[in-house]
Amino acid sequence: MGEFEYIRWLRQRTPAGPKVLLGPGDDTAILAPCPQPMLVTTDMLLQGSHFRLEETSPRQVGRKAMAVNLSDIAAMAGRPLAAVVSVGLPRKNTEALAEELYLGLRDVADAFATAIVGGDTNTWNGPLVISVTLLGEAPVQGAVTRAGAKPGDWLLVTGTLGGSILGKHLEFTPRVREAQLLLAEAPLHALIDVSDGLAADVNHICEESGCGAVLRAEAIPISEAARRMGDGRTPLDHALADGEDFELVLALAAADARRLLQAQPLPQVTLAHIGECIAEPGLFLEANQQRRPLAPCGYVHPFG
Repeated sequence: MGEFEYIRWLRQRTPAGPKVLLGPGDDTAILAPCPQPMLVTTDMLLQGSHFRLEETSPRQVGRKAMAVNLSDIAAMAGRPLAAVVSVGLPRKNTEALAEELYLGLRDVADAFATAIVGGDTNTWNGPLVISVTLLGEAPVQGAVTRAGAKPGDWLLVTGTLGGSILGKHLEFTPRVREAQLLLAEAPLHALIDVSDGLAADVNHICEESGCGAVLRAEAIPISEAARRMGDGRTPLDHALADGEDFELVLALAAADARRLLQAQPLPQVTLAHIGECIAEPGLFLEANQQRRPLAPCGYVHPFG
């Protein structure tokens, strides 16, 4: 199968979305304008850095490539609309790899009514590279950023944290619906998805909001996977720093947080109160009624 045959194969299997006036096949896609501001995010996955094909199926790679972008839209409480996908395919087993990647992309895109409207396909002598750019629509209330947290706000998190390398990093469900439900229930001051690690991502909120935060060790929901790691680090260390949990951390007024915690409005997803925002700059961990500085630990892409 050559490039143009592959494009025809894609077009036969790619339905149009309600906002798609023209999908794959022309020089650009055409989308109907949205009444709300547009959200744009992109993520690139590299073989050997983000995944290994000897350990991960191409379909899982495609799924994750779409899901990490959907998680970014969730982190703004937005609604995903359409995606473009660019791939650099290795010149070995190319056709089967391309087809499985596409099926993985569609698995999660279809689950969130996200149209795949175009992209670019190339082959080369290097490893697999896949980049997804996702367009979304901000909520009527406005996108929720990292910058609105205030001293006195409570910090809540969805789900459990840590040990994602044991499988969750490939099979997670982006919290798109949960973010929209939460915003419908209460004014959210700040929001972020846990991609780098809980400590690192709460620190991002602090830096952008000009405040500090205290995390309470006993309150952090630790996953069963984190307890099974067995690598000498504690389950709490994994929950704080592993990253790729793709849960949501939200900051909101204490009264609203109490109401959400009591109501637990998210189907099959538990909200937990993990700490508070404070006026003092910095990130802190409180355990056994003692407070100490907490490094913003998590994954950092190396440069150089």
